[in-house]
Amino acid sequence: GVLNLFVFSVLDDPSDKPPCRGCSSYLMEPYIKCAECGPPPFFLCLQTSDFPVLDPSWTAQEEMALLEAVMDCGFGNWQDVANQMCTKTKEECEKHYMKHFINNPLFASTLLNLKQAEAAKTADTAIPFHSADDPPRPAFDSLLSRDMAGYMPARADFIEEFDNYAEWDLRDIDFVEDDSDILHVMERRYPKEVQDLYETMRRFARIVGPVEHDKFIESHALEFELRREIKRLQEYRTAGITNFCSARTYDHLKKTREEERLKRTMLSEVLQYIQDSSACQQWLRRQADIDSGLSPSVLIASNSGRRSAPPLNLTGLPGTEKLNEKEKELCQVVRLVPGAYLEYKSALLNECNKQGGLRLAQARALIKIDVNKTRKIYDFLIREGYITKA
Repeated sequence: GVLNLFVFSVLDDPSDKPPCRGCSSYLMEPYIKCAECGPPPFFLCLQTSDFPVLDPSWTAQEEMALLEAVMDCGFGNWQDVANQMCTKTKEECEKHYMKHFINNPLFASTLLNLKQAEAAKTADTAIPFHSADDPPRPAFDSLLSRDMAGYMPARADFIEEFDNYAEWDLRDIDFVEDDSDILHVMERRYPKEVQDLYETMRRFARIVGPVEHDKFIESHALEFELRREIKRLQEYRTAGITNFCSARTYDHLKKTREEERLKRTMLSEVLQYIQDSSACQQWLRRQADIDSGLSPSVLIASNSGRRSAPPLNLTGLPGTEKLNEKEKELCQVVRLVPGAYLEYKSALLNECNKQGGLRLAQARALIKIDVNKTRKIYDFLIREGYITKA
């Protein structure tokens, strides 16, 4: 009958295998099983391996050696396989292996069945692949084609941005603590006591929810307002005022007394800075505004309400090593990162070389940042001799 050579891994217990029909001993892998005999199946061990199996000129021992050599040397390395076998040539090894182990109809049918079973197993979960169609494109010289000029359908994007400089004015904005009056506009409408409460209770907003949190803050703002009005009423009663007309007269006279007191103290205030010309000018402006009827409280808030921003820390910022000491000082005071300063400096130098000189207006048109920063950069470059005035 037809014999098949089976090469299996070693089992844990040899007694689990049936006995050999030739020597009645337990089968030791690899062994031979007849493809035609049975049932019961015909098993034959390879202890006596001097008989042919698949080819009359090849013994069972040589079949085993061929399989082991292909496993060790790899399929296709027939010269190495022949060197390891020692009994067959390179051509004989290749011809025998291709005939009986690759092109064997029995093996081919078995592999085909395995492939079909695997394909049937994954047929329900497989996703068919289809090549992507070309995206729709507007007809040439159509209205849509003109409106979509520069549009790339395959990328779903335009060749150029609609406005490449849309964010130009925002690129150098520095958000520091002094910007709190801009970033917290809604919180500024509360009195200081309510603002402090708002900051303290902010961490609990996630628990009570936004609506309940706003109701809580609004109720406390109303409480502080009522307490302030009660304090004013108590002040009126202490002064002997019993009606609203008298209260308005009292508030007007109180404001006048405060202005007179402020005028008297301003002279002693400015005498402390008599050597400072800017302080004297500031005092004179405040005095003139008060004489013209402007509220001094508004004037004082406008002059001293905003603090100057702290110098920029350049530690670790890229481009700092390219600056000299004066340029580092400029970037710290103006709060300008070194990379942006070097870019502005290069642009102004190139424009100055082209024009033979540069005006402040040209510098402001060339770099779109805060005009005060541009003026400081322009003055610095003029003073250091990098550029010249037109």
